[in-house]
Amino acid sequence: MEGDADGVKSGRRGGGQVCQICGDGVGTTAEGDVFAACDVCGFPVCRPCYEYERKDGTQACPQCKTKYKRHKGSPAIRGEEGDDTDADSDFNYPASGNEDQKQKIADRMRSWRMNAGGSGDVGRPKYDSGEIGLTKYDSGEIPRGYIPSVTNSQISGEIPGASPDHHMMSPTGNIGKRAPFPYVNHSPNPSREFSGSIGNVAWKERVDGWKMKQDKGTIPMTNGTSIAPSEGRGVGDIDASTDYNMEDALLNDETRQPLSRKVPLPSSRINPYRMVIVLRLIVLSIFLHYRITNPVRNAYPLWLLSVICEIWFALSWILDQFPKWFPINRETYLDRLALRYDREGEPSQLAAVDIFVSTVDPMKEPPLVTANTVLSILAVDYPVDKVSCYVSDDGAAMLTFDALAETSEFARKWVPFVKKYNIEPRAPEWYFSQKIDYLKDKVHPSFVKDRRAMKREYEEFKVRVNGLVAKAQKVPEEGWIMQDGTPWPGNNTRDHPGMIQVFLGHSGGLDTEGNELPRLVYVSREKRPGFQHHKKAGAMNALVRVSAVLTNGQYMLNLDCDHYINNSKALREAMCFLMDPNLGRSVCYVQFPQRFDGIDRNDRYANRNTVFFDINLRGLDGIQGPVYVGTGCVFNRTALYGYEPPIKQKKGGFLSSLCGGRKKASKSKKGSDKKKSQKHVDSSVPVFNLEDIEEGVEGAGFDDEKSLLMSQMSLEKRFGQSAAFVASTLMEYGGVPQSATPESLLKEAIHVISCGYEDKTEWGTEVT
Repeated sequence: MEGDADGVKSGRRGGGQVCQICGDGVGTTAEGDVFAACDVCGFPVCRPCYEYERKDGTQACPQCKTKYKRHKGSPAIRGEEGDDTDADSDFNYPASGNEDQKQKIADRMRSWRMNAGGSGDVGRPKYDSGEIGLTKYDSGEIPRGYIPSVTNSQISGEIPGASPDHHMMSPTGNIGKRAPFPYVNHSPNPSREFSGSIGNVAWKERVDGWKMKQDKGTIPMTNGTSIAPSEGRGVGDIDASTDYNMEDALLNDETRQPLSRKVPLPSSRINPYRMVIVLRLIVLSIFLHYRITNPVRNAYPLWLLSVICEIWFALSWILDQFPKWFPINRETYLDRLALRYDREGEPSQLAAVDIFVSTVDPMKEPPLVTANTVLSILAVDYPVDKVSCYVSDDGAAMLTFDALAETSEFARKWVPFVKKYNIEPRAPEWYFSQKIDYLKDKVHPSFVKDRRAMKREYEEFKVRVNGLVAKAQKVPEEGWIMQDGTPWPGNNTRDHPGMIQVFLGHSGGLDTEGNELPRLVYVSREKRPGFQHHKKAGAMNALVRVSAVLTNGQYMLNLDCDHYINNSKALREAMCFLMDPNLGRSVCYVQFPQRFDGIDRNDRYANRNTVFFDINLRGLDGIQGPVYVGTGCVFNRTALYGYEPPIKQKKGGFLSSLCGGRKKASKSKKGSDKKKSQKHVDSSVPVFNLEDIEEGVEGAGFDDEKSLLMSQMSLEKRFGQSAAFVASTLMEYGGVPQSATPESLLKEAIHVISCGYEDKTEWGTEVT
């Protein structure tokens, strides 16, 4: 590489040494020897940094703290001993010791070359000029005015001009690597010598930045211990060779951090409200005391009834106010989630999510609105192989089916467009209707052209969908006919078979750029006369079962057909709670607030949704958690199946230690039957697990086949007669068996959405 060769040449001209403060070459003296700022330890420092330390710094070596001597050609400093003496006297060594002194300095510099990686042979980093953004010059030198800005081990940018403002540095290198910064060695330039007119600010920034790294204190280790900079290395040795990689340690420490945190409201905002609550409570107590102690003798029954009502309203007010005592906000760390589960260049370990969209009547719920919801789901910022969208058509309408087919075709163009330009929101109807500057923060030259083309494509898509709606206004007498000439199975909405159609999948669902798209599945459960279908609740139950058979995502998100995702990172936000190593196993669901378009932003009409989502739910979240509002909620699938959360270990106190012997004695007196009926044995075992039955069967002397058959029968009684669905309920982390074929899975999916599947099972009565 040409850029690398230039750097090596310039490094050799500078003695092959690197200044441990600024990262430039140390340079040579007038005699051609390597410049040594400190004659005691040989700590590599270039002449500009040496001059700065003598004039504005500590005037001592950062390594051994020995006061710097004045070298030949260095200006005298006020207060320095021997101001009037010639600096050449510092180099007047005795003739007998001159060679020994030079040899000692050379040995010390060689040791620093081996430790700090200044040599081109040992630990010297190599950088491609194209990789780090360096401008290649034929002479191998850096021209005046070019100052590399070092940020996160990258050199970038050319800062023109020679003013002090253009010479600011950002010496922020990675600690613990064999070279402190990506640097370019070059021979000393007279223009780069220290001067108070143009370089004072730059060198001050460099030296102060290096000192800050020395004062950082201890650095956490991966095993829980810590190491200080002064332990096992010199005080100034910021890059001594070590087996411990500081960057990896900091990265590992970052991945161990929690993925979310609670952010309480500032006391200046919540304390006045608390004072008002207390004041109202005092006034209410005085009022109730007066009402109770002063009965109305002439109308005692009416007085008693009114007092009871007043007490009831007072209690309801208290129950409504005190949950608002500790409102909180929650903050997520998406960067930590990515470091832990979604590192670049590695397979994503994020959990799979099945998203449910429910609709019934396309005449009351426009298909174009449902299409926008589906498009926002397909374009979500999440691994495509981890997202599956299920659309439940409880009305078995051919209009919904055809509109979904059109949506899947338009998604092949829409999804790559929004991901390429990072569009928000990702529902096209609401994106194109925004009254904002859509060119803001968009620097791609082809954005305007692509946006106009995509808007034209969306307008054509709307025409096609609206044409389907207009056609569906007049229903044929013989019913709807599909393109192949067969009657539509859902012509009778109350008597039709189950229908499943996979529009987009992992085996053929590609966009216009050849990338995979999330799975899109149309589901219409079977309906027959004489069966209870339970409306939307029954449709959600059917979606839970069919998704468990086809994809079995670990988590589920349900949305109404008119609720689109306005934040493409919403699923990642939810995973910060559900996949947290410490918190995730005890979280049942994550509820997102609802936001509505077209309402007054200033809330001049006192919208109750603002009070409910921004005040009530935040207050409930501060106590234990918000309530489920019916949509916009990410569920843990195992929680819906009946798994219990982990049992918190109770800390034994003084009373428990006193009563421990009595409890132990009472437990020993209980029979085995009582012991077998205990629940919550293990957090990883569901409440419906057959541990009790298996223990009883084994105790009775039955063989393993009998026990296995008993367990299978009990699970089928719980979840129904589907081996694939029963097996999916036992998979804690989701997924489908690798041996299963798509044909067999579709057959099982049709079976689990049949109208009689829930008969004689506990599904629907205890599970959900």
